[in-house]
Amino acid sequence: MLQVEFDQGALARLRMARGTDALWETVLSLHLLQNGQESLTYGPWRREVRRALHRAGLADDVRALMPLCPAVGYFPDFLTPGHGDLGLEDAVDRVQSTPRRRLVAELTRLGARSHRPVPRSVRWVATGESAALRWLGGTLRRYHALAVAPYLSVIRARAGEDRARRAEAALTGGAEALLGSYAELPGWRRPDGTRLAAPYPESRVLRLGGRPLTLVPAFFCVRTPLALVDESLPHVLVHPLDPEPGWLPRSRAGAARPSVAQLIGASRAWMLESLEAPMTTTALAGALRLAPSTASRHAAVLREAGLVSTRREGNRVLHRRTALGSALLEAQQVGTPGSQASATSMKMLET
Repeated sequence: MLQVEFDQGALARLRMARGTDALWETVLSLHLLQNGQESLTYGPWRREVRRALHRAGLADDVRALMPLCPAVGYFPDFLTPGHGDLGLEDAVDRVQSTPRRRLVAELTRLGARSHRPVPRSVRWVATGESAALRWLGGTLRRYHALAVAPYLSVIRARAGEDRARRAEAALTGGAEALLGSYAELPGWRRPDGTRLAAPYPESRVLRLGGRPLTLVPAFFCVRTPLALVDESLPHVLVHPLDPEPGWLPRSRAGAARPSVAQLIGASRAWMLESLEAPMTTTALAGALRLAPSTASRHAAVLREAGLVSTRREGNRVLHRRTALGSALLEAQQVGTPGSQASATSMKMLET
């Protein structure tokens, strides 16, 4: 059982994340890929993702990543630096900037709790070598592109429903009602006005100590909430969104993907799908196992066809999928102007 103790003024410091967090979803989905929990809800997703990992040649790297994110129990806090406020690129940048002292401390804790020989990938990341951190960041990006990004429309819709429900509680009853709305989750309760209790793998008390608590919804979080182990870090409580069985958008894995691939080519189709969230050329190249020059060329063709937009932000160039690109993936009718644009796009992509 986890008990969160709210000191004086803590309710005024309670925060709701704007939505799900890219790396929390990545890490938690990796847990689910291994542990087989909630097979009715996530079984079809597992089968899809495993096929996608093998097609992309990423299965071996993901197997090497799994010891860093074991199916149950402790995993390092440095893998989830955000609390609903970071996009994938910024979150991965923070992971890759983790000081070696922290890497060693958290990975030593991971090894001590596993009671098994420390895997080679864990030892390598613990060195803090630039090559190891590049591998870690690249594998997280590529895994996210296959296991999380294709389902972001469903994830965001479910998170939006949850946020609307919490916001309604806060508007009608203030922070007390907002906190009470979480007590409605399965197994959660409020034993008194100063505590929130929830199911947890072990007995733990989280004392806020005058600092804010951010509540983060997570689509791939199941059964129990999660909090960072190091309480000197910003307080975060990640809670399940509990999607219904049958949530998987089968059209994405079936009719939509092959037809789009036939129209624009397999690599460009995968690139378009990966751009559910903005990504740099380097991230796209890593996710799709392409040379950066090849990824840049594909992005340019998609941009000229109106399926992708590109904008410089600081020292990075980010690619985003346009509404036309999303409509193409979803196999939706977009009206006369869009249909003409789509026809033009196809002609350009054929060259």
